[in-house]
Formats: sequence, structure tokens, C-alpha cells
Amino acid sequence: MNCESCRISISARLDGEDGTAPDEQVDAHLESCAACRAWQAKAAMLTRGLRVRPASPTPDLVDAVLAHAPRRRHRAVPRVALAVVAVAQLLLGALQMLGLGPHAHHGMSAHLFNESTAWNLAVGAGLLWAAARTRAVSGMLPLLSVFLVVLTGFSLHDLLAGVVSVDRVASHGLMLLGLGLLYTVHRTSSGGHPGGATAEDSDEQIGLSGHRTDVTGSTAASGRPPLRPTAQDRRAA
Repeated sequence: MNCESCRISISARLDGEDGTAPDEQVDAHLESCAACRAWQAKAAMLTRGLRVRPASPTPDLVDAVLAHAPRRRHRAVPRVALAVVAVAQLLLGALQMLGLGPHAHHGMSAHLFNESTAWNLAVGAGLLWAAARTRAVSGMLPLLSVFLVVLTGFSLHDLLAGVVSVDRVASHGLMLLGLGLLYTVHRTSSGGHPGGATAEDSDEQIGLSGHRTDVTGSTAASGRPPLRPTAQDRRAA
């Protein structure tokens, strides 16, 4: 076996590939050839240096990133305000159920009165749930938006016709304020996240299968091992 064939086989062995000559012949040649042994040592050192290198120093950007990150307390302010409006809406529904307040029974049929009471209580409960779980905001927005658009048209008509009092129409301002806070919570909780994902979603990445996914891409339910660098080789360690 000549030195050229030996070195080709050594190079292939270092790359984890099959050489052009059997390992027995290569080992036998290395025992008798000091030049090839020296070449093997240099090639192994070069391969190790290319695969296992010290990490390049990088600047510490933690403080800079945190300085530009949205403050959680800023996101909490509209949620607290939304919760306050939700409680006020629930109290309004409770007063209506007791026959008190601007929504008290005034010539309204019993069933229509019950429907109105149930709706006020449901809106209050929905706003309170959206304040606690921001994922529910996207479901509340279209419903309350369409309702208030239609309600505004009917309220203006009834107000001009003199069939409804000003204080009753003004009581709908709670829902209008709640709608504005819903939009604010939606913007503050989903701003800066891909696809409008909320801050709660960004805290934990969810895979398409519904299982939690860690940064390596492995899922807890599948039990598959995490991904490793393709250049990792035990011989280089």
C-alpha cells in the first residue's frame, strides 16, 4: 500500500466514511510509515480544530433587549380597566333583574325583559372573562362590535321618537367603553407577536398537534429526542 492510498483512507476515516482500502491494510501501513503517522496526527488535529472551536465572544444584549421589551404592567392596565367595566356591567344587569336602575321594566314584555337582563349579564361575564384570559378577546370583539353598531342605530331612532329615555341610552356607554378596552387589550397583548398571537401564547410555543413544543422542536407527547447539530461527531470530541 502506498502513502497516497493510505492518506485518502485516513481522510475518509476522519470524515466518518469508508476508505478506499481495508482498515487492516491502513493500520499495517501506519505502523511502518512514520510520514503517514505524522500526516494522520496533523489531519486529526485540523479536523478537530474545524469542528470544535471556542465560541466567538458576543456582546451582552440582554439589557438592550429588555429595555425595548413591552412592560407587563403596561399591558395589565387596560385589562384591569376592562375588569372594572365588566363588574359595572354585571351590576347593571343585577339591578335590572331586581327592577331597578335605568333598565328597569317600563312597558316591556316579560320575555323581552328577561332577554335584555340575560344579555346584560352575559356581556358583563364575557368582558370579565376576556380581562382574565386575553385569548377570549378576539371572540368578543366581532360580537360586541356588531351589536353596538345595530344598537346605536336603534337607540338614536328611539331617542328621536321619544320612546326611550336619555339615561337608558347613556347606560349603553358601558358597553361602548368595554369595546374600546377590548381593542386596547387586543393590541397590547398581541402586538409584536407573529400572526397576532397573544402574550399568553408567546410564553409557551404550541405545536400543530396541540402539544407543547420546546426550542429544540421536540414534543413532549412524541417522546422523540431533541435535534442536535449535524456536524457533531464523537471522534471530534
